[in-house]
Amino acid sequence: MTTSHGQPNSLFSRRQALKSAACGFGYLAFAGLANSQASVANQNPLAPKAPHFRPRAKRVIFLFMDGGPSQMDTFDYKPQLTKDDGKPGQRRNANLFGSPFSFKRYGESGLWVSELFPNIANRHIDDLCVIRSMHTDSGSHPQAVPFLHTGNLQFTRPSSGAWVLYGLGTENQNLPGFITINPPKILGGAQNYGSAFLPACYQGTAMGRLGRSVKGLSMGNLSSDNLPRDLQLEQIRLVEKMNRGLLDQRQVDPQIEGAISSLELGSRMQDAVPEVMDLTRESKETLDLYGIDQGDPDEFGRQCLMARRFAEAGVRYIEIAHTNWDQHRRLTGDLRLNGRQTDQPIAALLTDLQQRGLWDDTLVIWTGEFGRLPEIENGDGRSHNPAGYTMWMAGGGVKGGMAYGTTDEHGRTAVENPVHLHDMHATMLHILGLDHERLTFRYSGRDFRLTDVFGNVVTDVLA
Repeated sequence: MTTSHGQPNSLFSRRQALKSAACGFGYLAFAGLANSQASVANQNPLAPKAPHFRPRAKRVIFLFMDGGPSQMDTFDYKPQLTKDDGKPGQRRNANLFGSPFSFKRYGESGLWVSELFPNIANRHIDDLCVIRSMHTDSGSHPQAVPFLHTGNLQFTRPSSGAWVLYGLGTENQNLPGFITINPPKILGGAQNYGSAFLPACYQGTAMGRLGRSVKGLSMGNLSSDNLPRDLQLEQIRLVEKMNRGLLDQRQVDPQIEGAISSLELGSRMQDAVPEVMDLTRESKETLDLYGIDQGDPDEFGRQCLMARRFAEAGVRYIEIAHTNWDQHRRLTGDLRLNGRQTDQPIAALLTDLQQRGLWDDTLVIWTGEFGRLPEIENGDGRSHNPAGYTMWMAGGGVKGGMAYGTTDEHGRTAVENPVHLHDMHATMLHILGLDHERLTFRYSGRDFRLTDVFGNVVTDVLA
């Protein structure tokens, strides 16, 4: 992909309604340096773009399990750890802690899953590609969460969703191309969905806050309490007329062109966004499938259903989050609760994607920022472990019913076919038809990319 030059104007990155205004600086990324500035100004930076090669999927639903799910209690069965329960571990004054949950083999693949996820196990285990040899560079939440989302531990960099939107654009010009529901506000904050030095129109549109209810959730700044809709439209037309008059004077000005586009998008979003977010348009059968109004699965069920609706409407990258996976204590009870809250909604999402013809071109990713250690902590808990953990992918582009890589007999360290986080990012981009080494942006004298200078596509997991 041709690189572009320049920085976005930070003024526009602070306002969702005007965020596309800064995209004028990124037009060259898709027009080519040989194009005239006049043709560049007429480009829409969010329009769908051709990938580098034929994609296996065209959108991502990213399920972020905030806190670091325990791999040996979920999808990485460790019978030796159970046998060695209570024996001294590698950590000082800490004994090994066998999983308190039972495991069974499921499906034709015979993959092991704990009792926490009966719906996923019984209905979709043969659809999952479980990577049991993940590893990352930090065991600290404030570093690991931004690293998961941006590929960098030390500096503010564009989020993975922003890179995807930059590379592919979006299908629905009435909706944001990158939406994050209930994102974490503390661990990395806006970095996790920001665009950094990429043009501001590629940043994610954040709705809600991690741990808060999504009932009645809406996108901010779509309407005004001071002006009725007809007067808002008149105001937009007036501002657009003034902007076009100024553009006529200057002939070429990408910032003005971007401001005009952003106001037009904001106007279209007033109708499109509330319609997509209105879950009452779904049948009772669908609402029941996701567990909505059924107690524990209700909150995450709403997120999963909104994710499917956004995906169906053409949004390129959707992230939803579930918190409280950081079990330093009370692991047994809290993990059971997490399972009750997420198992049914996730299984419903996978089923729904299949039934609606979205399965083959949607990549679903389930992961936390790292995993847990095999030793016991605080009587019934586990500490952080970046050296070995589990994630899974499903949908377009990956082999179902597959376990890839292994950790040692206690689940501490990735020992066979280790997959680094950079490899995961490279593989995700590859599935979308993007070469992670070619998806670059020129900033401060060098070409940057999501995977920095690392990353290998894990071809063994590709369908």
